[in-house]
Parts: sequence; C-alpha cells; structure tokens
Amino acid sequence: MSLTVFGLTGGIASGKSVVAEHWRRSGLPVVDADELARQAVAPGSTCLATIIREFGTHMLRDGALDRERMAAEVFADPQRLQQLSRIVHPEVRRLAAEHFERLARAGHGLACYELPLLYEVGLDRAYAPVVVVSAPDSTRMARLCERNGLSREQAEQRLRAQLPLPEKAARAAYVIDNSGPIADTLRQADEVLAEIRRTLEPEPSPGS
Repeated sequence: MSLTVFGLTGGIASGKSVVAEHWRRSGLPVVDADELARQAVAPGSTCLATIIREFGTHMLRDGALDRERMAAEVFADPQRLQQLSRIVHPEVRRLAAEHFERLARAGHGLACYELPLLYEVGLDRAYAPVVVVSAPDSTRMARLCERNGLSREQAEQRLRAQLPLPEKAARAAYVIDNSGPIADTLRQADEVLAEIRRTLEPEPSPGS
C-alpha cells in the first residue's frame, strides 16, 4: 500500500501539538519533526559535532546540546538560525523519510507530518494538503512567556523567526482555530481529519 502524507503546521505556541496528539489517539500516525530534530543532534551524532565545531563547545551541557542556550542565540540572530537549519534540516528529512518508509511497509495508507517550519523550508507541496493551527499572536505570546519562561522580547524574537501565522493560514487547505475552548479546537480537528481521510485515504484493494 502506498502512503500519503499530509502536513500539519502553525506558529510557535499555536497549538499544533495538541491537534497532533489528538489525531494520534484517533489512530493516525503522526511524525513529529521536532522529535526528529532532537534525534538528529543526539550525543555522538554528526550533526552535534558540526554544531559544536561551528557554534562552540559552550553549546554543550553534560555532553548534550544545550537547547535553551542554542535557542537563545539563534532566535536573536536570523543568520545563526539559518546556519543551524542548514546543519540539522537535511538529517531531519532523512529521518522522516525512514519513518514514512516504515509506515508504508506496515500497511498504513495515511500519515501526518507535524512540521513547524513546513512553509519556511519549502515543503508545503511535498506534504499537501496543509493544515494550519492558528491562534492570535497575543495568545501565543502569553503561552510562550508562561510555558517557556521567556521574556516578552524573547517571545517576540521567536514569533518573528517564522512566517506570519496569517500568511500560513491563507496558504493552507485547512485552518483549525485554536483561540477558543479546547473542545472547539478538537471538534475542528475531528472534522478536518474526517475530510482528509475521505479525500486522501486509499481505498482497500479488492480481496484485502
């Protein structure tokens, strides 16, 4: 059976992980690019060695990448963020391809790729249709400051590092509004997934 993969994205702190987890509980395989990125920079990896060579040993903490220190540096400097992306993204793509191959071999016909920077790295056509989870910037700012312990300036830096969320929503096939009660968000998620399954999921072959 061939595997069809669609994209799930949004802005930082927009709620896409809530939607992804809800879909997982419904039985849909969801591959998380953030988790793949953590695997890509694991201790002993080529990516981590390259990061330390280009950014310095101060990015290590107990032999692993100090993600908080790295985030503080790259979100304050767009060029450094691009430099990190050039190191990590090729490995993330390789790991994602491996995951999708395993899902296909296991007989899955449909999967989701949760990728925060889907538009930024030009993968919106590869993983179509695209679902965007949206929330007002003020809500996302508050979530970042409370959840991540960021200052307002740090939160603004992270929002500016991504395409504006309204632009992503305008380009998406489906938009899930996460500005209200969680029950409403999950209801929209169910409706979107049902429509995607109706239009994309392969029909069982005769005799299967």
